[in-house]
Amino acid sequence: MLLLRDDRARAECASLQQQHTELVGAVHRGEADLARVQSDKLFATMRAALGSRMYDSMIPPEVREVLASGRVPGGTEIHALFDKLPFLGKQELGERGRSAFTRSVSEFLHYYESSGTTGSPSAAPKAIDDLVVNTINIGEMWGRFLRPEDVGLILINAPFAPAAYQFEKILEYLQVMSFRPWVDNITGDYTRVLRLVEELEANVFIGPPSRLLEMVQFAYRKGLPAPRFDRLLLMAEQTGESFVRHLERLTGATAYVASYGSSETGTPAVTCGHRKLHLQPQSFLLELVDDAGVRRVTGAADRGELVITTLDMPARPLLRYRTGDLVEIDDTPCPCGLSLPVLNTLGRSQDLLVLEENGIRQGDLEAALWADEPVGGTVFNYMMVVKNHRVLVLVTTDGDGSDEWSAGLAGKLRPLFGSYEVLVRAVPTLPPLASLGQYLGWKLSRVLDLNEERNWGRLPEPILAIVQATLLEVAER
Repeated sequence: MLLLRDDRARAECASLQQQHTELVGAVHRGEADLARVQSDKLFATMRAALGSRMYDSMIPPEVREVLASGRVPGGTEIHALFDKLPFLGKQELGERGRSAFTRSVSEFLHYYESSGTTGSPSAAPKAIDDLVVNTINIGEMWGRFLRPEDVGLILINAPFAPAAYQFEKILEYLQVMSFRPWVDNITGDYTRVLRLVEELEANVFIGPPSRLLEMVQFAYRKGLPAPRFDRLLLMAEQTGESFVRHLERLTGATAYVASYGSSETGTPAVTCGHRKLHLQPQSFLLELVDDAGVRRVTGAADRGELVITTLDMPARPLLRYRTGDLVEIDDTPCPCGLSLPVLNTLGRSQDLLVLEENGIRQGDLEAALWADEPVGGTVFNYMMVVKNHRVLVLVTTDGDGSDEWSAGLAGKLRPLFGSYEVLVRAVPTLPPLASLGQYLGWKLSRVLDLNEERNWGRLPEPILAIVQATLLEVAER
């Protein structure tokens, strides 16, 4: 998996790979004593945190005393100590930077950071141990439906984040050939990517859905064949059922929400061949928090904000990290046969668009846009512009974008927006902002509030002229 020159490092890496592969196999077969695995790893993680300056004031003295004593408590006592720890917030993690590390920077393999859209960017370097574990966790799940004869396109424009490199290592682990091109966010020229997809017969797409939509739209504008795939492994953005069906219609593929995780946490849930995200309890202890309090994820049906404790990242341990992500635990048995709990993502807690008393979520809007087969033109992608008491929905389409078609689509969307006036306008392209969902989240990338004057500068021509003309036309009625 890794080519390491040092004999000792190479032997330790091989041993870890063997041990963790065996553990994952036992977990998948339902043979592992997960309670003991989690307790042992939790104690080791809490002890590792003693070496992180970030936890100097966060670990209570009575907990620190037990952790430093060398005594190994029983599972019940370990969890009682754990429950005394405070939550760790995104902003706090971002502000602490390298003080979160338990090792020197030179002991990591690669340095990455989170996007920082909800606060300061968080340091997210990759050490050998967490890279090996995360690769095996994901690889053993994806290996249920990927084959060595597949060819993967990894299209992730995120130079500061570890995702593209991590997925490249996973395909390498599965002996699936892959290529990882780069597309400039400003020019958005996918000519070479489309050529490579055709020449290499790539049949698997790995990346965020907004990037895939932009590539399909580029092909249409240039009169090129739209790329076709067998499977889409989607990540980094909230992707509801309507969005998934839309992407499948455009590409002829079967779409999977491939994984759930972040740069800073790793990957707590991975898809199976039946398109269900299964938790990875061998590497994560998960909790839910809401107005009713905090409780551990047991596999029983539940929902709330996810709180993550990493169990296999001793170089940068996260204890009770609040993700801000709303999730649901589904206890319905999965047809794949794994007994691991299933996780459904519900979006970020800050991704609720509130207009008057109407709370609008991404899935609501996309169900109205894409739930039905298109008539008169397919909507490739969209962006909303809010100004005064109006919502202007900008769309790219393969239709003519006529007034009649636009009015019909506006009628489907109107019930979501209460007393707001809803207008639809077809545009040749969307602002680059609309393709940045993997960094910014849904609301920041798809909703532009022009009641804030500074946001006018985020609309390039000719979109700016279309928005101005539409708002002027409405104002003069």
